[in-house]
Amino acid sequence: MLIGAHVSTAGGLVKAVGRGADLGCESIQIFNQSPRAWKPTEYADEDFAAFNEAMADSTVEAVIIHAIYLINPATPEKELREKSRDSLIHVLRAGDEIGAAGVVLHPGSRKQDELLPALQRAGEMIGEAIGESERCPVLIEQMAGHKGILGHTFVEIAGMIEVAGGSDRVGVCLDSCHLFAYGYDIRTEESLGGVVDELDKEVGVDRLGALHLNDSLEALGARRDRHADLGKGEIGNDSLAVFLSEPRFDGLVATLETPGKDKKGASKRDVTHARKLRQRGREERGLPSGT
Repeated sequence: MLIGAHVSTAGGLVKAVGRGADLGCESIQIFNQSPRAWKPTEYADEDFAAFNEAMADSTVEAVIIHAIYLINPATPEKELREKSRDSLIHVLRAGDEIGAAGVVLHPGSRKQDELLPALQRAGEMIGEAIGESERCPVLIEQMAGHKGILGHTFVEIAGMIEVAGGSDRVGVCLDSCHLFAYGYDIRTEESLGGVVDELDKEVGVDRLGALHLNDSLEALGARRDRHADLGKGEIGNDSLAVFLSEPRFDGLVATLETPGKDKKGASKRDVTHARKLRQRGREERGLPSGT
């Protein structure tokens, strides 16, 4: 498992690599542009080359990109759909250029619309976007279950993947806070194992491409997405050690999205804490130290 954190690209794409290395990250997550604005950041070939060179010389081994929050693959509105599609294609092409392990995508809101047509629209847009890019996977993020948002169940995610054409470039990102908030009990080896079994049955564990590491300010099943620092929420250190040491998560990119001190994001201490929790969990399972 490559443990790291979300880091800023302020000052240039390449700056993210150094920030990740300073935190002791093995992986980083970035936004390719402002997450709350449509205007894309137009990187030049030199920007991509500098990023790739910095990665080659860094202890950071992998990068994922989080698509902007404004994208709504499920919308029936023509203008919003066009903006969402263009933005998703843009970020996937950026992912192609920097060798990203995936683009994490919120699957969108259906608002008051029927579920199945919304799933159809979301899947179609994902399929269109991967057809306009070369390599980078789309990783549909499992959501916390707040009203109208798609993708809180593995069945819904599977439906979008099927509509998108079943490409091996469409996968899943699991967020520990989202899982817990929706009602997936990840607190013990047995219950977490059952959740991963369900994922494997409905989607296929081979489609699991990334993890987001967050504690939850809300109780199990609250369906509210409120991140907490690891060990400072309702999931707690004991259960996060279980989550981080699940054998079927070995080798994944796992990034913290925690608030951190003064709401400035994860610190080096937070990244080290996650790594120690994983090691503790592996020892409690009787597993050797591993990737």
